[in-house]
Amino acid sequence: MLLWLAEYLTQYHSGFNVFRYLTLRAILGALTALSISLIIGPSMIRKLTMYKIGQNIRDDGPQAHLSKAGTPTMGGSLIIVAVAISTVLWMDIQNRQVIVALVVTLLFGGIGFVDDFKKLKGGNSKGLSAKAKYFWQTVFGLGAAIYLYQTAQQPIETTLIIPFMKDAMIPLGMGFIVLTYLVIVGTSNSVNLTDGLDGLAILPTVMVAGALGVFAYLTGNINFANYLSIPYVSGVGELVVFCGALVGAGLGFLWFNTYPAQVFMGDVGALALGAALGVVAVLVRQELVLLIMGGVFVMETVSVILQVASFKLTGRRIFRMAPLHHHFELKGWPEPRVIVRFWIITVVLVLIGLASLKVR
Repeated sequence: MLLWLAEYLTQYHSGFNVFRYLTLRAILGALTALSISLIIGPSMIRKLTMYKIGQNIRDDGPQAHLSKAGTPTMGGSLIIVAVAISTVLWMDIQNRQVIVALVVTLLFGGIGFVDDFKKLKGGNSKGLSAKAKYFWQTVFGLGAAIYLYQTAQQPIETTLIIPFMKDAMIPLGMGFIVLTYLVIVGTSNSVNLTDGLDGLAILPTVMVAGALGVFAYLTGNINFANYLSIPYVSGVGELVVFCGALVGAGLGFLWFNTYPAQVFMGDVGALALGAALGVVAVLVRQELVLLIMGGVFVMETVSVILQVASFKLTGRRIFRMAPLHHHFELKGWPEPRVIVRFWIITVVLVLIGLASLKVR
């Protein structure tokens, strides 16, 4: 929106041309989202507290979590608002990729909102039934996958890129729809499973979003793409603005969500942020790199799958409790130690993912 205004004003002063630079708009997008989060955050937390929109804690979880009952939740709505406003302000409003990413984020946020609302209304931690949640995730995830497949303008947009291997590409055809669905829905649920400790999910999300922004910028610039021998995808560079907004909004939320948390993200934030990471990875053709950089999310998800499978098949549990962060809590690790160590792991994995740009 502001890009359009700046382009109009260039006829009066050439200095407005500076807003055409993606890097500047990405920085401004991040700062705008951060400012919105910090400004709106305190009043939002007061209103959530006033209306008693507090977290319900599982009775079978770590006992240390029982003291968190009543902490305001649904704080992820703050992230979504900040991301949406910032992105719309600084994006090229005609860019298809950013519109898709924003719409997917909002739709999955809507699923999370209904889930959180049902939990609060019912006074328990169940919310939407698993069938209802996965049904709507499937509708929106599959819808996005089909749309991206039908509107693909270059063969590379539906080709799987193998990281760390030069010119290793696999044309997916209709398989692109399946992969895209799995990436969006899988990442959405993975971030949701990880969101169990104060700040545990949001900072890895910020780091992965920032790294995906780097991929978007380089993939959407034909000169950098040729230099790095990575596929060039027209238009995806604009996603750096969206990623910048995710980073800014996430950092703003972390200000209030850091241990001990003043507000929780809730499913409205976790499902939306996971879907946002998934769809951006698909658009920049880095699904496998997302698997690496989001390794913490993957570990959390795999721990749940293994725990359930082991208990059903053998009657025994592999972990003291799943997801994995609860296992370490029950081993006696203080919550901040679990959080920071998972952050450190994410830093390492993000660096490995970024190394794929040159190591091949």
